[in-house]
Amino acid sequence: MIVAVAFLLLLLLGLPIGFAIGAAGIVGLLDMGGERFLALGPSKIFNGLNIFPFLAMPFFILAGEIMNHIGITSRLVLFAQVLVGHFRGGLAHTNMMASVFFAGLTGAATADAAAFGKTLVPAMVERGYRRDYACAVTAAGSIIGPTIPPSGLMVIYGSLMGVSIGGLFAAGVLPGLMICLICMAVIATGAKRNNLPKSERRATLMEIFRVFRSSILALIMPIIILGGILGGIVTPTEAASIAVAYALFIGVFVYRCLSVSAFIGMLIRTARITGIIFVIIAFASLLGWWLSFNRIPQEIAQFFLTISDNPYIIIAMIVALLLMVGMIMDITAILIIMAPVIVPLTQQIGMQPIHAGIVIVLALNISLMTPPVGACLFVLSSVTGEKIERIAAKLWPFLVAEVAILFLFAFWSDLALLIPRSLGFL
Repeated sequence: MIVAVAFLLLLLLGLPIGFAIGAAGIVGLLDMGGERFLALGPSKIFNGLNIFPFLAMPFFILAGEIMNHIGITSRLVLFAQVLVGHFRGGLAHTNMMASVFFAGLTGAATADAAAFGKTLVPAMVERGYRRDYACAVTAAGSIIGPTIPPSGLMVIYGSLMGVSIGGLFAAGVLPGLMICLICMAVIATGAKRNNLPKSERRATLMEIFRVFRSSILALIMPIIILGGILGGIVTPTEAASIAVAYALFIGVFVYRCLSVSAFIGMLIRTARITGIIFVIIAFASLLGWWLSFNRIPQEIAQFFLTISDNPYIIIAMIVALLLMVGMIMDITAILIIMAPVIVPLTQQIGMQPIHAGIVIVLALNISLMTPPVGACLFVLSSVTGEKIERIAAKLWPFLVAEVAILFLFAFWSDLALLIPRSLGFL
């Protein structure tokens, strides 16, 4: 109890989430055995970071930074536009499809929201869309990024829980595509009601081919990443480093728009983002060890099972818990703290580790677009100047649709594991 009180108090005082977790972990060690247990802290923190697959995260982040800088984003948007721009609400559909393409580059929802908040949202407003609606579409599509691989959350989950990262990547493809389709259906359903503009004509086959040819270098990158990992050719870490090398080659030798000073700036931003994530991981490992030592995961699992032994009810409670906690906490911290608590429970009800992982990741991704602390909402608000409450008001149809997809994959294990099984991960 004293650890939970210390953690919540530090959060209310405004201490960054990583340091609040670390301080709570230290309180827990002192409560367990004083200085004798406190001496274990440094080794637990080091062991929490001493996991080789974590190296994939900074490489994926850096690859995304390079691809953004050299103009890959605009090429992907243009390609999406010639494919779906002729529908009513064409730019909204373009926004959603571009999120699918962009997902294979960065795997980060906030990067998607920032990039499209600076480019597509102003373009949509200029074409007659309401700014709050344009931001809502961007927020809804942004979570496709960390669902379709590469995904930082999947790397963390797989590394911590000993689950195949390639299997998790394979399991993320189908829900990511279905989120795109259902959000496009929401856009189409409300197109007339929201008076969304329509393009005057459909792009010709020649125009589609010309834009495809200019975008081919960007579209190859997800193939390199996914094909290498899912084909068993490279590990996620190796695939991430290859992605950086590929992005550098394009920027320096093909587009010739990558300078040394710009690259140094990208390295600094990558180090800053990675540092924030790794601080959370390191200190959450300390708190996680305290939880395990006190058998708290087992007690929580037993508590859930006393409520019901029906697997579907337990899965629904897990999803609801993740969505609620995700509304008020950083999702990386939630994953590291909650995964050791939730996974034993999912094992007791017979869930495959990959199935449990994709459900946990998808629930946390949806939390990125829910107020009051949805990271994507804050990014879009800061980039576009739109108020968070106005974005959230336009977001609810997309949120309902995406939660429906979450429960579909949570309850239908065969669908969730369709691609991992077909690729031999199970």
